[in-house]
Amino acid sequence: MRHPQIAARVFHTPLLVAPAKAAAFALGFGPRLTGAEVEVVGAEVSASAQLAPQASLLDGRTEEELRAGARSGYRLVDGIAVIPVTGTLVHRRTWLGEFSGETSYEALSAEIMTAAENPGVRGIALEIDSFGGEVAGCFSLADQVRAAREAKPVWAFVSDHAFSAGYAIASQASRIVMPRTAGVGSIGVIAMHADFSQQLEAMGVQVTVISAGSHKADGNPYEPLPESVRASLSAEMEELRAIFAETVGAGRGARLDAAGALATEAATYLGEAAVQAGLADEVANPREAFERFRAEVNGRPAPAAPRASSKRIETMTTKPDTAPKGDTAPAATPAAATPEAEAAPVTAPQASAVPAAPAAPEGPSAADERTRISAILNHPEAKGREDLAKSLAFDSEMSAEQAGKHLAAAPKAAAAQSLSARMDAEATELDAPAPEASGDAGGIAAQARKRHQA
Repeated sequence: MRHPQIAARVFHTPLLVAPAKAAAFALGFGPRLTGAEVEVVGAEVSASAQLAPQASLLDGRTEEELRAGARSGYRLVDGIAVIPVTGTLVHRRTWLGEFSGETSYEALSAEIMTAAENPGVRGIALEIDSFGGEVAGCFSLADQVRAAREAKPVWAFVSDHAFSAGYAIASQASRIVMPRTAGVGSIGVIAMHADFSQQLEAMGVQVTVISAGSHKADGNPYEPLPESVRASLSAEMEELRAIFAETVGAGRGARLDAAGALATEAATYLGEAAVQAGLADEVANPREAFERFRAEVNGRPAPAAPRASSKRIETMTTKPDTAPKGDTAPAATPAAATPEAEAAPVTAPQASAVPAAPAAPEGPSAADERTRISAILNHPEAKGREDLAKSLAFDSEMSAEQAGKHLAAAPKAAAAQSLSARMDAEATELDAPAPEASGDAGGIAAQARKRHQA
């Protein structure tokens, strides 16, 4: 077997990783380990699972800077420690991490501990984009995140995957925010057994395994997996899954207890379905949600949220036992009313993220709203600016007249592409100002374009 130090971390060991991701790795990298094609039985590969880990949207630091001590290990943005949790999550990173986008639990532990103890840090933002990783070290880190939120609010921003070990960490945050196309879940454990017996037989090689102890050679790769060993490994996976579910329950509390976590049967959930199932708290644009988080931890009034997204968020997050039926007041950020608020006191003065709800619902009727939306979408100035028109129609409260002025001032599609080409390539999702914080029509157009091209 080639590269045995790598193979040992993939085969014959329990993993907290999405099954499709494990299968994708085995198919893509397996031939380089075994010297032959690999067949995966019991897991399917999707196109999304084969995506390489992406650079952080919140922080562009390199691993080399972190190891050299050139930076503190996280980026401080307005009193918030931004900590990326990306790629494959491993225990005790090796040289492989330099080439495959790994993040070690130890590095994350050091960053979280430093942020929790730093008096200049008023909140912690975990930006999570991971399909999971190793069991070893995962639950200890999860416990540490849960402990950190007792002193400071910890929000998890999923962009765009938090599966298995990635979700184990996200579930310990005070609040989980995700875009509507993001995915979370996979609360389960997986192990892969590689059987090389037929390959070795074809090569004329016979391996004799000599062991002391009836279970010492269980699961060795030189013979087919016996049913008794398979049953034993399955029992071990179930035991680890129970620990996983208990960890999720400790972090999510009433929103998703251990029994509920087990009931998911390691399924994955997108956007609104994740909120309804209790795996997340809000579907929102990560940057807009981050702006609200900044306002909350710094005691500033929360920026106003667009009407359309507010209604969607309320529908997804309001539970019958937490809000009266018929309450349709905008709920752009229900953080102040969620259970985790008791477990994550904020040291800085807080301002309510949502204005007090009026005694009775107010606002235009559904018919008026449809008329407003239609007028914006069919406005003469919308031609060549269709994406912006959609954004103003569905994500704002502008009248058709106001929207027409913004459309007239905005560049058309060709000009917008030219503007996009000049944008700063290192600007991150959360470093840039929120759309409502700027009156620049080009900025609004750029944001609309991003949302509808995603």
